[in-house]
Amino acid sequence: EVQLQASGGGLVQAGGSLRLSCVASGFTFDDYAIGWFRQAPGKEQEGVSCISTSDGTTYYPGSVKGRFTISSDNAKNTVLLQMNSLKPEDTAVYYCTVLKGCWILPPVYQGQGTQVTVSS
Repeated sequence: EVQLQASGGGLVQAGGSLRLSCVASGFTFDDYAIGWFRQAPGKEQEGVSCISTSDGTTYYPGSVKGRFTISSDNAKNTVLLQMNSLKPEDTAVYYCTVLKGCWILPPVYQGQGTQVTVSS
């Protein structure tokens, strides 16, 4: 059974930092890519980072590039998302997501989200 345990969300002031963690189980971790998607109220879900766990290649959209960093620890089946210089527009529920490859949709599996709230 695929399981993704996301944690690390919370409330932070603009300019602050948070680190999200995703611990995966139930599948061969380095056969897939892991992405973080987010969804703000009234908006569509968007991808904010992705890592190819087989070779460490990372991908970011322009909205977060230079502020967010995704990394993986394959020995621990864990993906981290370091978020710096947070803005109110980063407020959303963040979802850890298993993909066949970065940005290849639909996702294989998406876990429960973790709320990130950035106050101005």
